[in-house]
Amino acid sequence: MEVAYKDIKVIAFDADDTLWVNEPYFRETEHEVAKLLVAYETLNKIHQELYRIEIENLHYYGYGVRPFILSMIELAVEISNHKVSPEVISKIIAMGKEMLFKPIELLEGVEDVLAELSKNFKLIVATKGDLLDQERKLEKSGLLKYFHHVEVMSDKKEADYLKIIQHLDIKASELLMVGNSLKSDVLPLLEIGASAIHIPFHTTWLHEQVDSHSFAQDAYKTVASILDLKKLL
Repeated sequence: MEVAYKDIKVIAFDADDTLWVNEPYFRETEHEVAKLLVAYETLNKIHQELYRIEIENLHYYGYGVRPFILSMIELAVEISNHKVSPEVISKIIAMGKEMLFKPIELLEGVEDVLAELSKNFKLIVATKGDLLDQERKLEKSGLLKYFHHVEVMSDKKEADYLKIIQHLDIKASELLMVGNSLKSDVLPLLEIGASAIHIPFHTTWLHEQVDSHSFAQDAYKTVASILDLKKLL
């Protein structure tokens, strides 16, 4: 089935790992923290336990750097049986703060594509994460001028996208979502009758990974780069 975009009025972009680099910073910090805790457990077990704690904490803290920091501290306390030193906790906190002030590394072609598409479409950001952190990154990115609306979402499920559609006063068929996560940026859109374009990123958090063979792959487009959007649209 050929995917058509003739009815699209609004294009929503995910932010992290769609507009700029994000996930590699999390994995780099995770590996550094694991090295601090290797005296208490194997590296493999440390990574497994951190993922478990992160998933359990999503209900309380949501997504982003701050929840990640809290989960790493909880990991250190648990895996050491409350024996971890204050110095190690301080190092984990410092690593988290460093993540919050990483420079914004735009992915290739992002600004060029946004400048072109903004001439014919209303562009918005639809992203998960910590509100303060995402606002800071958008401000530092220099991309805010291209977006009509910014939505920092607590989650990306069908109901969350329906709220955006209602807010924008458009039909589901008039919305196109662009992002790197099949789970968050593609599947919910297809369920509500909207369109989606998948741009895979080389590093994806385990929680965002899904089996791409479990649904109709001809219902959406996968492109190698955001630059390909100019050809499609």
